[in-house]
Amino acid sequence: MAERGKRTVRDLRRGNRASLLRHLYFEGPLSRQELGRDTGLSAGSISNVVGELIADGMVEEAGAVESDGGRPRILLQVSALYGYVVGVDVGETRVRVELFDLALTERASADLPLSDSGHDVDHVVSLALQGIESVVREAGIDDSEVLGVGIGVPGIVEHVPPEPGQTAAPGDADGIVVHGQTIGWDAVPLGRLLRAGTTLPLYIDNGAKTLGQAEMWFGGGRGSRNVVIALIGSGVGAAVVADGTPYHGASSSAGEWGHTTLRVGGRTCRCGSRGCLEAYVGAEALLERWPSAPEGVSEETGLAALLAAADHDPEAEALLAEAAEYLGAGIADLINLFNPQRIVIGGWAGLLLGPRLLPAVREVAAAYSLHHPCAQTSIELGRLGPDAVTVGAATLPLARFLDTGGERPVRLPEQQTDGPDSGADHLRNRIARAVR
Repeated sequence: MAERGKRTVRDLRRGNRASLLRHLYFEGPLSRQELGRDTGLSAGSISNVVGELIADGMVEEAGAVESDGGRPRILLQVSALYGYVVGVDVGETRVRVELFDLALTERASADLPLSDSGHDVDHVVSLALQGIESVVREAGIDDSEVLGVGIGVPGIVEHVPPEPGQTAAPGDADGIVVHGQTIGWDAVPLGRLLRAGTTLPLYIDNGAKTLGQAEMWFGGGRGSRNVVIALIGSGVGAAVVADGTPYHGASSSAGEWGHTTLRVGGRTCRCGSRGCLEAYVGAEALLERWPSAPEGVSEETGLAALLAAADHDPEAEALLAEAAEYLGAGIADLINLFNPQRIVIGGWAGLLLGPRLLPAVREVAAAYSLHHPCAQTSIELGRLGPDAVTVGAATLPLARFLDTGGERPVRLPEQQTDGPDSGADHLRNRIARAVR
């Protein structure tokens, strides 16, 4: 038996596979020689690991390039069709589900609007499970080809440790509890509820944090190690990345930037407190304060109307000017607290508001923050579009795939039912049992 704390040959092999697979994924296509140069592994190790990855179908040849006086060098890349990942965004007005290949090319999607039930837990769980089943079916693939499902949710995601003597397998979300104060969720056992309806591996995190991971991997944060990614939608959140590592805090609640106090005794926020940043720059709050806001339309439509009206409506213009000042002040707080290289503004509302408000936001942030750190910080818009939370959610199972060197997660057994339920009744009954 290996001594505790000492690496085994198996650990070393797995680490080499993970190092090569991750580097190929983000920097490929690359030749074997370039992999050796970049990773520091020996030519023998490169040859052995690459041979394994090709044999397993994870890596494929991607053409050749001329070399200096020798044979052309074969380029390698991660095979996009080796497996698939699903991203779920539990948003303010809908549940969006997308299925991607490993290149994060969308293969199927489902938009499921929240009904009058709003964020009723059973309703959200039912929509998410319907969406997952729908995209897998639309893509024409088997469940076994899905490496996992990532879910981005509003609120604090707590990972409750298993009972003594029990272990949680990767992708087993049974111990995940969500505290979503603004949507009425109090210690909701979301992992267990979703597990009642699917055997696919599940990974759950806060939506702002999934957005942050997507922007760090592929968008506005790429290339920097100290970044704050802000999500502005109906509400407001942030992902803080310090020295390349997401910061979660003691109980995973770090990044609740929208509930920092910008005005003592100010407007009532959805969280129940007063003067929160969200109460001044969130889309819901902005539309509540605009007297001419159209009724019976989505928040996206309403916010677009507010922006269009600002050219001729003094009230709309003043409201957006005030929002820019509060947003700039909030960003100044981020600069003073975290000294980031970049602040990236994303979320559907942030991307709508950004082109008009960003110049003023930058001016206000510079006025309210310390000059030295502000001069080192760029403030820019996200690059991945309004569905970046869904993309980020899909990176949760993808990250595990890369970090384990392509190890497929253990598929969990389907839960037993108590009777001959079927269809929607079957799903509702399983969720009800999970709640109990």
